Amino acid sequence: MDYQTGFFYLFSAVLLFAAYRVITSRNPVHAVLYLMLAFSQASALWLILKAEFLGLTLVLVYLGAVMVLFLFVVMMLDIKFDDDRWGFWQNFPLAATLGGLVAAELIAVLWVGFPTVTAPVAGVAQAADVSNTKALGRLMYSEYLYPIEVAAVILLVAMVTAIALTLRQRKDSKAIDPGQQVHVRASDRLVVVPMAATQKTAPVEAVAAEEGKA
Repeated sequence: MDYQTGFFYLFSAVLLFAAYRVITSRNPVHAVLYLMLAFSQASALWLILKAEFLGLTLVLVYLGAVMVLFLFVVMMLDIKFDDDRWGFWQNFPLAATLGGLVAAELIAVLWVGFPTVTAPVAGVAQAADVSNTKALGRLMYSEYLYPIEVAAVILLVAMVTAIALTLRQRKDSKAIDPGQQVHVRASDRLVVVPMAATQKTAPVEAVAAEEGKA
């Protein structure tokens, strides 16, 4: 076994452990940290497969931006740790079914193989001006254009759903309904009290008499 195979098994083992801890960790912050570890190991696997662009993109986009944002959002949310695993066992049958379906699809793909992929001929060096980033872009936006559009729509729906789930009503919120502000009348907020513009000054004798009584 060469060093490349050894690194592959090492990164794969750490990736599987991190993925397992993501779904079993009780603390959501720890789950996000394990997810960041899983992404880093996946990036290392991309680098081993000589897909440098995908590996660097995974580090820059997910680890550098998305996962840090997720970490701050999870830390800012008011999550109750005393809940019964957030309904884990109620959602377990559906999650197990979807996980088994995805596993079956991956096994089927790996079993059939990739007949369209051709290995480089031994002894023939690739051209120096060949860019895997350029080739990946052409392949994504030509042959796999519709799957990418479907994935983009799914991500948009997931983003809208996440916003809808976190946008809950709070008792200590001081926000006012704009509809109520529009229908407010001036008579409901302002009361005009009639008062004289000027008042007559009391005579000096009356003021002196009142002071004498005091």
